[in-house]
Amino acid sequence: MGFRRDIYLNRLIVRENNGLIKIITGTRRAGKSYLMNRIFYEYLKNKGISENQVIKFAFDSDEDIDLLDPFFPEEENRLMQKNGTYLVNAKKFRAFIKEKTNECDTFYLLLDEVQLLENFVGTLNSFLRHENFDIYVTGSNSKFLSSDIITEFKGRGSEVHILPLSFFEYCEGLSLKPEDAWKSYIVTGGIPLVALMKTDEERFSYLKNLCEETYLKDIIEHNGIRKQAELAETFDMLSSMIGSPVNALKLANTFKTLTKKEISDSTITTFIGYFEDAFLVSKAKKFSIKGKKYISSPFKIYFEDMGVRNARLNFRQIEETHIMENILYNELRYRGFLVDVGEVNINEKTERIDANGKNIYAQKQLEVDFIANSGNQKFYIQSALGMDSAEKELQEKKSLYNIGDSFKKIVITKNNLKSSVDEKGVVTVDLFDFLLNFDF
Repeated sequence: MGFRRDIYLNRLIVRENNGLIKIITGTRRAGKSYLMNRIFYEYLKNKGISENQVIKFAFDSDEDIDLLDPFFPEEENRLMQKNGTYLVNAKKFRAFIKEKTNECDTFYLLLDEVQLLENFVGTLNSFLRHENFDIYVTGSNSKFLSSDIITEFKGRGSEVHILPLSFFEYCEGLSLKPEDAWKSYIVTGGIPLVALMKTDEERFSYLKNLCEETYLKDIIEHNGIRKQAELAETFDMLSSMIGSPVNALKLANTFKTLTKKEISDSTITTFIGYFEDAFLVSKAKKFSIKGKKYISSPFKIYFEDMGVRNARLNFRQIEETHIMENILYNELRYRGFLVDVGEVNINEKTERIDANGKNIYAQKQLEVDFIANSGNQKFYIQSALGMDSAEKELQEKKSLYNIGDSFKKIVITKNNLKSSVDEKGVVTVDLFDFLLNFDF
């Protein structure tokens, strides 16, 4: 039983031999190493690439590091750092690569946990001078996984960001019907290792430990955070706010009310940045559709994995409405879209009358859950768990009716019905049809 991750394989294939370092990013346990070392490696073998032309090296593997013994034997393979960690000797590793390659054949370098290599940016950039090297790397610490990774490589990197399993990948890999898959997917999420576990008890325990012992520790150690309790509490607060507008100042005030601790809005903003850099959450900015400009605040926070989010709340707040919205946000990103939250301003007639006996109009802001952009493609999407009345249907569609352009407008609802189009051109799509069908 396994997960194919075809969409990411194709993104690597189109980047093959493009002269850039292919940087596979994503949160820990999302499947980066599996994508590179198993799926992409099998692709190379199937297209006839010789095993001698593919060099796999994991910098956290004792077995691989021992391969460096013959090179500069007077030097250590591992260079201990002041903080007690180690880096692999770059000089020895370069000698190892030189011994394994030549200037004639094409070589594929698949390098795992590359942040454990001494001066990894400089070493990888030096490999680019060899036109016959095609380089693919993964890494796990916050610096390596940060949003400015392309800047780290000075324009010499091409990023492929991998999310935990999409709903389609989850259903396909586990051979589950959508209705059955949904029940577990919205609770324990799409981390591949978790998906393969047999019991909820095992999944719950693993996810809670992963949050505490891996994700938060990574952020604390890398950024030297002193306010560790406040960091964890901010993470918990964000977990309870998916799909809700977030304002750093209001969040700081809420923090004070709930915890009786003082924390500034700038610290909250910094913490959110750390969670983004570690690919635990993603921030969706608000865009004024008619004003054609971004609005800096409020914004929305979505988690890259529902299991991680739920683990922070001890699996208490499993609100299907907000979780569905989060899953749709991730689905759009999985399909390669840039995703914003939309706002439409309208003038709406009130019941108040002016001095001339005419109705007074007031400006009102309507929300569009998602604006999805990819090249010339654009969609407006509303997430609605159910539309069981005409009043509820109008409420969900009202913002879409007031946009006024010709791009496709979709309401996604969990209704088990076939797609339909109303008289104003708004499409209603069943949730599972959307998640399992790329044609929308």
